[in-house]
Amino acid sequence: MSPLPLEGLLVVGVEQAVAAPLATRHLADLGARVIKIENPKGGDFARDYDAAVGGIAAHFVWCNRGKESLTLDLRSAAGAKIMETLLGQADVLIQNLAPGAAARMGLSAAQATSRHPRLIAVDISGYGDGGPFAERRAYDLLVQSEGASCSVTGQPGAFAKPGIPVADIGAGMYAFSSVLAALYDRERTGVGTAISVALFDAVAEWMGYPLHYTLGTGVEQEPRGVGSPAVAPYGSYPTSDGQQIVLGTTNDAEWKRLATLVLERADLAAEPSYAGNADRVARREELDAVIADWTRTRPLAAIVERLDAATIGYARLNGVQDLIDHPQLAARQRWTRVDSPVGPLDALLPPPVSDRWPLKLGSVPALGEQTDAVLAGLGFDGERIARLHAEGVV
Repeated sequence: MSPLPLEGLLVVGVEQAVAAPLATRHLADLGARVIKIENPKGGDFARDYDAAVGGIAAHFVWCNRGKESLTLDLRSAAGAKIMETLLGQADVLIQNLAPGAAARMGLSAAQATSRHPRLIAVDISGYGDGGPFAERRAYDLLVQSEGASCSVTGQPGAFAKPGIPVADIGAGMYAFSSVLAALYDRERTGVGTAISVALFDAVAEWMGYPLHYTLGTGVEQEPRGVGSPAVAPYGSYPTSDGQQIVLGTTNDAEWKRLATLVLERADLAAEPSYAGNADRVARREELDAVIADWTRTRPLAAIVERLDAATIGYARLNGVQDLIDHPQLAARQRWTRVDSPVGPLDALLPPPVSDRWPLKLGSVPALGEQTDAVLAGLGFDGERIARLHAEGVV
């Protein structure tokens, strides 16, 4: 087995909530040493969102495995000095503090890279630098609302926030991928870089289809629940045994197979007003009613048998427990265990899979768990560390 690809790299995360912690967790999964900087008075506020996982917040467990927690009062002179020493050894700095907070402490990406030219530093913000929204607080729901992703989710006239934090995840993953690109660039040039990623820009980018559709037509499509405004038939239909089957027909050939081989309605396949996707989208309600009338008289297993025979794409509409129990995750051994302050916890393996990379998923840290060890590694003796604790610096 080869070493993990980011082994030997030191990442410092001045982070909270989801966006930056998710980015640094992925770096940790790939072998980087990640030191998470937390306020001695409570730490990352995501620690207190709930106590769902044996007393630890579910968000925190998800985004913070494999890190070392260093408590540090960055507003104190002693804390700022320790941080500067740490940055002198670091390869990457990622921060997602409130607007202006990092700059006031000299920790914006531009400030940090000016002092440490080999450093790769990332500012994650709500709306980016400049513009009328730059100083706004930007939580996931707020950014999704401004970024229109809520308007394409839900039902006509009843918008909804996507159930996962799309803005946070999007920004975190762009920060992650940008760091990887910057590390490659540094290998060639020897120089780090300052990077900024805005949650709003991530949502705007992911709104690419509806954005370009409205740019081209002037029409804002309505959300379709479990479906798509772009394709029909494409959605969720009830079965006789109380489940939901989700059908996907993305081209005319699939539609004809669905009509003739599954529904046994050759007349629908031959109907000119259903011939093209645009035609079917225009008459979506008619087709949905026909399909629902057929599915609700049959159990899921019987429907699946026909869909398989006709090579039509489908899925069962699952809940969260269904995902936890999903046979695909079990068959591919996607579950593992990670340590935590409350004992071993179930966790999913990271999505990238390679035969060359051994798995190394570290524990979820308690607040300040590695503070003394990190300080000792920076050359602090026991007496000095004790004094820092007494003064509230760490």
